[in-house]
Amino acid sequence: MISIAHRAGNDLELLRSALDDGVDLVEADIHLFRGRLEIRHHKAIGRWLLWDAGQLSRRSDTAVPELAQLIDALDGDHRLMLDLKGIHPWLARRVARTLHDLAPETPFTICTQHWWMLRSFEPYPHIRVVYSAGSTRGLRRLLRRLGTSSAYGVSVHRRLLTSTTVTRLREATEVVMTWPVDTTECLTHARRLGVGGVISKNTTILESLG
Repeated sequence: MISIAHRAGNDLELLRSALDDGVDLVEADIHLFRGRLEIRHHKAIGRWLLWDAGQLSRRSDTAVPELAQLIDALDGDHRLMLDLKGIHPWLARRVARTLHDLAPETPFTICTQHWWMLRSFEPYPHIRVVYSAGSTRGLRRLLRRLGTSSAYGVSVHRRLLTSTTVTRLREATEVVMTWPVDTTECLTHARRLGVGGVISKNTTILESLG
């Protein structure tokens, strides 16, 4: 079972710590905002404010690295999974081009619930793509989609999964990931489902998978 450090790539210090701990992948959220490829989970509200988990903050008070800084902090490591956020029409294209320019041939992983974005990575076969689903409708679409499209993996919210569904997904792709897995009870459930990877913020759980 592979370990994915949930959102650890959004903070450059957490990124380095997670990589040093030996996780298989570090997940980071990426948005395109005013021409910048920003690494953050927060949603932008206008030019000056960010919102996350019911809390409003000023940009000036929040560290928001950009993709180039993240790649530099990786120092050649390939263990990065970028989660494309929002529906900006140029986001995927800009990410693909930036990865090609700054880290050519590095086998990064790209994940999104907006699957049309993954077409931008087709010219780069070394990039591994992951179809994500966070709703019942999304899971139904995913089960249909995998019959006609190839992907390195899928990422599905744990509450949507059953052992039968995981078996179907595993027949069509290399790895089935799930989130959130932040407690030992959740990990036990994930193991029972038969998934191949867990996405967690809990470092103890991630270390237990090593």
